[in-house]
Amino acid sequence: MRRIVVASTRSPGRFRRPLIPLLSVALAASVGLATPATARESLPFQNPALSLDTRVADLLGRLTLDEKISLLHQYQPAIPRLGIKAFKTGTEAVHGLAWTSWGDQKIDADKGTVFPQAVGLASTWDPNLIKQVGKTTGVEARGYHSTNDERMYWGLNLWAPVTNLLRDPRWGRNEEGYSEDTTLTAAIANAYGKGMQGDNPKYLLTAPTLKHYLGNNNETLRSTTDVQLRERVLNEYDRQAFKPILAADGATGVMSAYNLINGRPNAVNPDLAGLVRSWTKKDLFNVTDAGLPDSLAGSGTDPRWNTNYYPDFTQGDAAILKAGNDSFTANNRDASVTVTAIKDALAKGLIKVADIDAAVKRALSIRVRLGEFDPDGGPYGKIDTSVLNTDASKRLNRRTAAEAMVLLKNSGKALPLAKGSAKKVAVVGPLADVVYTDWYSGQMPYKVTPVDGIKAKLGPGATVTGVRGDDRIALKDVKSGKYVTGGSGASGAALSLSDTAPAATSQFDVTDWGDGIVTLRNAANGKYVGWNWSSFVNDQVEPNGWFVQQQFAVEKQSDGNVKLRYAGYETHETWFSSGNYVAIGDDGKLKLGTKDAAAVFAQETLVKGADEVVKAAKGADQVVFLAGSNPTINGRENYDRPSTELPAGQRALIQAALKANPKTTLVLENSYPTAITWEQKNVPAIVWTSHAGAETGNALADVLYGDVDPSGHLTQTWYRSDRELPSIFDYDIIKSNRTYLYYKGKPLYPFGHGLSYSTFRYGRPQVSGSGANVTVSVPVTNTGKVAGSDVVQLYTHQRASRVKQPLKQLRAFQKVHLAAGKTTTVRLTFAKADLAHWDVTRGKEIVESSTYDLLVGASAGDIRQRASIKVNGERVPARDLSKATLAVNFDDYSKVKLVDESKASGTAVGGVAGAWISFADADLRSGPTGIKARVAKAGAGTATIQVRAGGPGGRLLGTLTVPSTGDKYTYQDITGKIAQASGRTDVYLVFGGDVRLSSFSFTK
Repeated sequence: MRRIVVASTRSPGRFRRPLIPLLSVALAASVGLATPATARESLPFQNPALSLDTRVADLLGRLTLDEKISLLHQYQPAIPRLGIKAFKTGTEAVHGLAWTSWGDQKIDADKGTVFPQAVGLASTWDPNLIKQVGKTTGVEARGYHSTNDERMYWGLNLWAPVTNLLRDPRWGRNEEGYSEDTTLTAAIANAYGKGMQGDNPKYLLTAPTLKHYLGNNNETLRSTTDVQLRERVLNEYDRQAFKPILAADGATGVMSAYNLINGRPNAVNPDLAGLVRSWTKKDLFNVTDAGLPDSLAGSGTDPRWNTNYYPDFTQGDAAILKAGNDSFTANNRDASVTVTAIKDALAKGLIKVADIDAAVKRALSIRVRLGEFDPDGGPYGKIDTSVLNTDASKRLNRRTAAEAMVLLKNSGKALPLAKGSAKKVAVVGPLADVVYTDWYSGQMPYKVTPVDGIKAKLGPGATVTGVRGDDRIALKDVKSGKYVTGGSGASGAALSLSDTAPAATSQFDVTDWGDGIVTLRNAANGKYVGWNWSSFVNDQVEPNGWFVQQQFAVEKQSDGNVKLRYAGYETHETWFSSGNYVAIGDDGKLKLGTKDAAAVFAQETLVKGADEVVKAAKGADQVVFLAGSNPTINGRENYDRPSTELPAGQRALIQAALKANPKTTLVLENSYPTAITWEQKNVPAIVWTSHAGAETGNALADVLYGDVDPSGHLTQTWYRSDRELPSIFDYDIIKSNRTYLYYKGKPLYPFGHGLSYSTFRYGRPQVSGSGANVTVSVPVTNTGKVAGSDVVQLYTHQRASRVKQPLKQLRAFQKVHLAAGKTTTVRLTFAKADLAHWDVTRGKEIVESSTYDLLVGASAGDIRQRASIKVNGERVPARDLSKATLAVNFDDYSKVKLVDESKASGTAVGGVAGAWISFADADLRSGPTGIKARVAKAGAGTATIQVRAGGPGGRLLGTLTVPSTGDKYTYQDITGKIAQASGRTDVYLVFGGDVRLSSFSFTK
């Protein structure tokens, strides 16, 4: 059996201050006031008066085994004899309804609301607002669902939100997540998920799915990356991106991720069946990421995709099902491979009918809660397309985009810009007159660019000029003397050597997107040049698609001429055996070729973009520079950002604009922290925004001209350079001092940073904490002359601990809006249990007895007030190594690798020569004389594990000789002698070869 993965249309995760009314009164009535039918139904599962469990049990009991198995695939077929329609899992909705797939076809939502990217939503720090965004998304999903025919491709199982933590700003999918912090991530995700589910206590508006479980935070080699999560990081950080949301019923399931965790693919992560389900009392419906079952059993030969964890689909799919996945996203619409594998696994005894029943029960539970089997479709069943792109949705979108914008710098009160003095405004830069979408965005039914928004704000009395600042060039083939020429019509033409002088069709605007990547836009029709698998054609409105085939690199030669390297997505020898340089065919058309065969071009610059920017800036009363990213180029699914630096070409344009006119405001529009150290030092005012959706231009104008106070705050640390970042593959935030929790340097902008047009004073905090919760009450006063908003943030710091603790950690926050001179009391509450960390000595969460600093501020780097509280918790006793101790519960380590103890469960420590793990403060006063260890060694011969005191080179207490066990999953107990063990000391286990250690204990 071989699964087929269509790489070009991968599903999600595939590498692929007044409140605005959300709906009109009439719509609210149609959505919220519908009641179940009261007539007797022919079958119990169709009777809304019965309990959920009763209905699910009835329907499950009516299904044949074949029908049950058919429901394990993403495309659940109809069962006509029971009146059951087809059902499909997975409609994308990361920041508004985005797209669905019908087999290998990607179908975009093009009539809904495209909100700011997820990282922008989180930048509002306003869960109440984001719940409204989630509600709109859910309602619009219902609107699209109403258009389904028998194919049912607009599903109500929404694959959002993404709650993977943004621990590294270079992650390609940074735009899809919320924050590097667990508290903020949980608050925003829970709000968005609750909004998508609706407010009915019994029924679901839609069924949101959290993705991607677990530790999915790099795209490079993501399917084979073995993410190393030691116990503290696993339990204090990565799991906390999911646990609080599920505990609050903010989602109805999780999606298992591509990567491995400690040697085991997430597809068979035992958390899915056990721990994850323990976090909520409701049934969870878990799905695999798209194509994930294929990678588990070795589909194809690409080593970047295959884990080959199981030898065939039968064993792989059986393990996936038993691990807690309820739906297989594989083979597009073709369920036959999954069905065959499950039936084979059942026949071979690898799974039981009860395993199938458990998964199908959870699928049916979601469908009942969605109202599918109610005679009238449930309380949300009457929603239709009238809910799409309403005026209320547009207003909500505009408000959200504005509140998500972050004022990074405002020297000399350069902002807000004055409307009355704005006779001539220059809006310049590569994003001046565009609004981009990303891979997980719907298609905007309309879009307001920055130029459009500022024009509308200032009215007909002002002149607003938009200039991108691209160089306009022509490329003359050195050999023939002819120019590269495209087509002038809307569909362009295959590029060829044609013009003998640079006419419009042979002129191209070059945009620098950084890291050596540029795009070419033809001057004749304004379309981008891209490869279409056979020709280079100027026919694309903007860079797009899974392969983003509109990317090039201009490589200068020693003689001053250039070669063009095609830099489309995933271009390498396995895709293009003929090479990936632009060459000239015998027919004069551009084609792909090797570097040696590449055409050599004379690059003629016809218009210098910097000159155009300077010209516009010099004559302007105000200059707004739009720098940033193209979200399909600068980091995206399956592609991490090489650098956090701003593109050099864009920086040069900013410098030129600023030199020409000091009244230049920088707007940075991208999806991640950027090293804008020069800009922070030199530009008077800087605003950051994510790609903010259809209302980008209006929202930006609202903020720049002071109609809306900037109230967004950063959700990540902004570093000064790439040098401050460890490897993207290093997930140990504690040891590598990563994120604001542990980073000891001075960031460019700290986590939580965001300025206002007003100023705020924090009064003395009052603390109450006699019960299970701690409440910090602090008076906040707007000391400025205008109304404004602030996000009051509460952090804690544990003064004394057995282990390394965060420098500070966010516990609660509240966004407040105050008129000038007004004061309000902000009450920030958290549970004392939230102060827990993972105690590796006993394998559980504990709260230590300690004094905890309570830090109130406007960011992690701007603490305004302090208080403290003493908490009577636990004191961690000395290590008792006479008890069986899991090797993974070490305190510190070097060179070891966490590995799968078995394919089904457990984590062991894999050592190599010179590697070690330590166990701090071990009590050896009982005088142990021996050590027992459970080990595995696949290779021939013997290896050793030394027991040392005080350090990896400390006093030798004893040595274990480890024999070959023949297989890495075959463990045996071995023993050795201990000498001179006494007192309390740190114990080190030092490996002398390739050994797996599961557990050990000292003996007498």
